Amino acid sequence: MRIDFLSLFPEMFEGVLHHSIMKKAQEKNAVTFNVVNFREYADNKHQTVDDYPYGGGAGMVLKPQPIFDAVQAIQESSDAEPRVILVCPQGERFTQTKAEELAGADHLVFICGHYEGYDERIREHLVTDEISIGDFVLTGGELPSMTIADSVVRLLPGVLGNEDSPVLDSFSSGLLEHPHYTRPADFRGMKVPDTLISGNHKLIEEWREEESLRRTLERRPDLLECYNFTDRQKKVLEKLKKR
Repeated sequence: MRIDFLSLFPEMFEGVLHHSIMKKAQEKNAVTFNVVNFREYADNKHQTVDDYPYGGGAGMVLKPQPIFDAVQAIQESSDAEPRVILVCPQGERFTQTKAEELAGADHLVFICGHYEGYDERIREHLVTDEISIGDFVLTGGELPSMTIADSVVRLLPGVLGNEDSPVLDSFSSGLLEHPHYTRPADFRGMKVPDTLISGNHKLIEEWREEESLRRTLERRPDLLECYNFTDRQKKVLEKLKKR
């Protein structure tokens, strides 16, 4: 996969892209990153990329020309038609399902804005996806774009050491993930559930399923509204509700 970030602050990406899983993904040739300062594509001597909004109002609006030209240059250098992603509060709420969808693409381009907003022609004629990471407003699109990229890259084949890891994550199954424990079995009087150290794999899987349902019911009951339950899960859920 190839991922390009269009940003006025390319230095913000240094820490995220060159450490941990993102770094390992590049070393394994699963992904390549490119950060472009779209100010370099401005067609005026002062390299201005924003202007006052027509009709008046607070703040400045990003001009279409630098972003259009930057994306066009990326498209011309690409072997695949990229998904052009606009990160903004008005976009589709980002989910694990969306991450899995984007992980199937060959090339992603993130447009990271600043100021009051974008010229609407960018949204209408350039963008394929508009994504929001939540119902709040940030200073710019850099942090959301890195968040989305991180969740996508870890799904690429060979990136994580254990191929089952992304499958078992919260939201991948439609439920929140069950609790985890490790050694020691007794830490300052706080003990690991007996089931997990019993060696009985069937009971362990049943415990994990029940805990996953319990945690989802307590913390994100909205996820259960469209979940396709097995008969056993229905019985477990009814028992949990009675508690």
